[in-house]
Amino acid sequence: MKKSRRRDLQTKQASRRFRGFCYRTLTSWSRSRRVVTKVEYLPKGAHPHFVVTNLSPQIVGDQALYEDRYCARGDMENRIKEQQLHLFADRTSTATFRANQWRLYLSSFAYLLMHALHRLGLAGTQVLRLAASVRITTRRVWLAFASGYA
Repeated sequence: MKKSRRRDLQTKQASRRFRGFCYRTLTSWSRSRRVVTKVEYLPKGAHPHFVVTNLSPQIVGDQALYEDRYCARGDMENRIKEQQLHLFADRTSTATFRANQWRLYLSSFAYLLMHALHRLGLAGTQVLRLAASVRITTRRVWLAFASGYA
């Protein structure tokens, strides 16, 4: 933290450092484990992160473990959260397994369509805007688009 803070004060930019070390708790862990830390000093102050892993440093380095493995896992969890929150994948409250499975299939298909649209149709942009009124009833989902939509 001290080195990162010094670098931040010298360059006036955020400073990041990665370091791995072995650590063992007094009671809850049966053996030492590898801990990788990302120490970041931002204008708002210190921002440390710790990742406990069983991967050896010979398999993956400290920075690669944090950025390529840990952050990729977080990104995957964000995609799952998107599907649950925005594509109604969390609604599995019907009485039968098949009905719940059907809902998840439809939700997954909607997610794939949206992902393909973002990846292929909107490459290089950040915006997807489409004005529509959505009305959900017990049997149907009604979409009402603006008259200018073709």
